[in-house]
Amino acid sequence: MRINKPYKNCLLIDDNFLDNFITTKIIERVNFAENFVVTQFPEDALKMLREKFITPDLIFVDIMMRGMNGFDFIEEYKKIGFNRKHTKIFMLSSSANLADINRAKADKSITGYINKNLTTEKLLEIAQLQG
Repeated sequence: MRINKPYKNCLLIDDNFLDNFITTKIIERVNFAENFVVTQFPEDALKMLREKFITPDLIFVDIMMRGMNGFDFIEEYKKIGFNRKHTKIFMLSSSANLADINRAKADKSITGYINKNLTTEKLLEIAQLQG
């Protein structure tokens, strides 16, 4: 199933190359976004955001990454200071750690928590949030 690019700019931050490959293919297959930027390094994502290389409508960020984790990224992202009101942030995780789920739910800047891998069905649900 294809959808009509509900998001203009999406950013994926995940240090797992294979997960990024799979997610990218699914996003391309369902026609989810006009522009889709992928990085394995949260520090690079923050640099791109600070320099306005991308102003995302939606961010997918993995929780468990080497160095800076997803929650650390979110805290740094909040400091950037541009209007984040319309940016949806989804935390990704391959574990069902209840502490991480609760922490994500408690943070008002995080839209949702998704168990990896992203699927067409999950993307369709996220697309409906934009409409």
